[in-house]
Amino acid sequence: MKKFKINVVLLTVLVGLSSCTKDLDVLPKDPTVQTADAFYAQPGAYKQALAGVYGNLSLTGTQGAGSSSLQGLDAGTSQFGRCLWYLQDLTTDEALWSYEHDPGVPELQRNIWTSTNPVILGMFSRSMVEVAFVNDFLKNTTPDVLSKRGVTDPTLLGQITDYRNEVRVLRALAYYQLMDLFGKAPFVTENDPVNTAGPEYNRQQLFSFIESELNAVLPSLKPAKTNEYGRVDQAVAQMILAKIYLNAEVYIGTPKYTECLAQCNAIIAGGYTLNTNYLNNFNADNNTSPEMIFTLQSDGTYTQNYGPTTVFVNGEVGSIEQNGAALGVSSGGWGGALRLRKEFVQKFDGAAFASDARNTIFHAPARTLNIADIGNKDQGYLLQKFSNKTAAGGTGINSTFVDTDFPLFRLADVYLMYAECALRGASGASNAQALTYVNALRERANNGSTAADIASGDLTLDFILDERARELHWESHRRQDLIRFNKFTGGAYNWAWKGNGSTGVAISDNLKLFPIPASSLASNPNLTQNPGY
Repeated sequence: MKKFKINVVLLTVLVGLSSCTKDLDVLPKDPTVQTADAFYAQPGAYKQALAGVYGNLSLTGTQGAGSSSLQGLDAGTSQFGRCLWYLQDLTTDEALWSYEHDPGVPELQRNIWTSTNPVILGMFSRSMVEVAFVNDFLKNTTPDVLSKRGVTDPTLLGQITDYRNEVRVLRALAYYQLMDLFGKAPFVTENDPVNTAGPEYNRQQLFSFIESELNAVLPSLKPAKTNEYGRVDQAVAQMILAKIYLNAEVYIGTPKYTECLAQCNAIIAGGYTLNTNYLNNFNADNNTSPEMIFTLQSDGTYTQNYGPTTVFVNGEVGSIEQNGAALGVSSGGWGGALRLRKEFVQKFDGAAFASDARNTIFHAPARTLNIADIGNKDQGYLLQKFSNKTAAGGTGINSTFVDTDFPLFRLADVYLMYAECALRGASGASNAQALTYVNALRERANNGSTAADIASGDLTLDFILDERARELHWESHRRQDLIRFNKFTGGAYNWAWKGNGSTGVAISDNLKLFPIPASSLASNPNLTQNPGY
């Protein structure tokens, strides 16, 4: 399926102004950027501007993959998907990054971060810039503004209405991430003046906004699988709703598993199917996978970025193995940048996982399972889940920047959410159906064989947590899952280098939330710091 084309320059066209807090200034670097009226007078401008709003989730700047449009942040610490992965997965039992001289990385993977961490600032900033981009787009597409510009074509007006609905979902997505990671955020909409220092919204307020906004726009969105690939449809809105309901006990202290189940059922009814080959969800033409609900786009030519999939594929290349050619990148890749923590590797222990397609763990004979020294790239096992190869064996167009999209939401996650809701007592849930969904994933992972299917007695919450790791690892879910299962903080479950101990130590409960970045606090007097920082 053809990807929705994103234009780099449009990241600056959209705003030509600073974002909603001074420390997140967007820096237009293209002297040819026009005024809003001049830009929107061009044929196709409204769709191009829409592409710019989407582009902020994949791109970092206007001067290529190494540039950043956010003042004081480089590409490596300001790409939306990469920052999300650092915060959701690198802080857990799933992976370690070898190069601890990279700003912000050692503190995150050792769970000793502070409010000055640049990656934390990058995630907060990029999310708030997405809010600013959406607000600017909505300001420029009101009926009054369109009338003043002489926009009367009914087809174009209908398209713009669709675009407005889509960007409202993208704004809700940004606020969902802020609610999950930080527990609070400055709240601004298109009705606020430019550069407003928005009031602080807590989790309850953000939850209520996200829920009401998505429910308001949902009936007007295109049905699942009917929009252009890479764009929002009803299933994307339903997925965000399912996520906030799944984690509602964490967010607002009220369980909403029945509401989550309803959204899962709606998504499943939307026509998605499992890809028959698990690994085809993570290769260079994964945009054709029938289980993708929403992805962050990557393209070796048009959407070059140092986002999660470029990081994964290059980072999976081992310092000893030099296996880049097999993954579709340069043979040396990034020289052993990524390795697996022991506790994740052990999720695949046992004969049941010997033929499991999700088990792409491998290692040279000289490698040790334990990583006693994070800087020693020859220690620790490796993963080969993501690749820059196509399903047919071809290679992506670029040997560094991959064509592989990042699967933010896919059907397998919905199956596992359904099963978890059933176990947590959601009204209307069927344990038999939950078992069917879980075994569908296991059969897909075992080439159709039922040998690894589980029985009803095996379907427990502890099983679900481990199965989510096996199915969804490196897809930016793990921290959220561990928090929901009360295994992220404290010492009930430790992993290598948790809390800066080589075998893992207990960490304090305040780490369930990241700190509000110090520079954001300084620029917006309405913001307050999270406890413990």
